[in-house]
Amino acid sequence: MKTFFAARMERCIGCQSCSLACARLVHKRLSWYTAGIRINSSGGISTGFEARVCLACDPPPCAAVCPTGSLTPRKSDGGVKQDRTLCIRCGKCVAACPIEAIVQDELDNPYMCLHCGRCVPYCPHDCLELAEKGQANFVQEVAE
Repeated sequence: MKTFFAARMERCIGCQSCSLACARLVHKRLSWYTAGIRINSSGGISTGFEARVCLACDPPPCAAVCPTGSLTPRKSDGGVKQDRTLCIRCGKCVAACPIEAIVQDELDNPYMCLHCGRCVPYCPHDCLELAEKGQANFVQEVAE
């Protein structure tokens, strides 16, 4: 099974195209709070950007604390599957995420990266990748 990676963030210009694609294509809402990937400044526009995205923990602490089974571990490669019909919007998954990659919208619905890769073709600078875990093509570009 493939996992999503923000493999080449040194190329990122912070355009948020990936976030908007995720929100619209995956979650069917155009809102910053419904994106599974969030792009943040690394400390200023001159320092670049970082992607806040699920790291596909294995085992996932968010699923372990979910009282209803709305979040369940994927069978391989870490991360979770989400059944929104079971979610009671308690926020325990948000608190359990070690990197704050789960965010709740205005109605307390949790959103996180599901490793579907639908955002990848929307990145204009090829920063994102969907690959087998451990096989991501991390590129270190040298400034000249």
